Amino acid sequence: MNVLLNPELWSSALTLAIPIAFAALGGVFSERAGVVNIALEGKMLIGAFAAVAFASLFHSAWIGLIAAILAGALTAMLFAWATVYLRADHIIAGLAIDILAAGLTGFLFNSIYGQMGTPSDTPSLPIWHVPLLRDIPVLGPVLGHHEALVYLFFLVLGVSNWVLFRTPIGLRWRAVGEYPRAADAAGVPVLRVKFWAVVAAGAVAGLGGADLSIGILNSFSPGMTTGRGFIALAAVIFGAWRPWGSFLAALLFGFATSLSFQLQGTAAISKNILLMLPYIVTILALTGFVGRTTAPAADGQPYDPER
Repeated sequence: MNVLLNPELWSSALTLAIPIAFAALGGVFSERAGVVNIALEGKMLIGAFAAVAFASLFHSAWIGLIAAILAGALTAMLFAWATVYLRADHIIAGLAIDILAAGLTGFLFNSIYGQMGTPSDTPSLPIWHVPLLRDIPVLGPVLGHHEALVYLFFLVLGVSNWVLFRTPIGLRWRAVGEYPRAADAAGVPVLRVKFWAVVAAGAVAGLGGADLSIGILNSFSPGMTTGRGFIALAAVIFGAWRPWGSFLAALLFGFATSLSFQLQGTAAISKNILLMLPYIVTILALTGFVGRTTAPAADGQPYDPER
């Protein structure tokens, strides 16, 4: 109970949830447009490396953040070209992107930084203190001070939800993921909409990687995402392919990760078992939830306008 009542647990849960939540939001974008996005892990990893590299090079965390967005988007263009225009299998293409990202970032990291690792003076995103919120009992320690991307995420989340469900752009976006043939007949450029939806997903997933590298850890190491992109994909399913639902699912996984850290040294359980907790929660969530929600009807199905 002491652990559960500790505000640090809940504050850390929110912090650890945000990288997953960004990637999950990207997953919602692409899957709403009918593209299964197994490549979230790779886009996060590319974004994480780009953020550190450019933040260190230009001595600005904000330039690193922009670089992460662009790197995630460029990686997504490769994935979108393969899945949308070449109609490659989404799972195989996504795994190829993940493997490419792991190899490329590992090679670049060793070539640029070598055994010295990330420079210690790499700028990190600032911590923002919310003047009124931080003075509220209980809520203040949990919500009153976080690094910048935690607060910016909620802006991105609100705008994304509004665009998807309240604008003609979002209607077209969802239409190509549900009934692409009908959308095509109505004059919607199906392939173009799918392509840019995947690119937007990559940009947002890159933000998740940047949050991890220059927001939380202020460093990069090869493979540092450690499966968070796959957990984000689980959050998309658990959140019923909706922005707010995916965020709440990511928050659950962030809580499980934070709890595993807090319990170390306080529970008579092996540290290695505790570190498995977020992945166990992911498996249990999917086991109990898959089949109870309905994915977009054309999710994962290639579309050929000539047929």
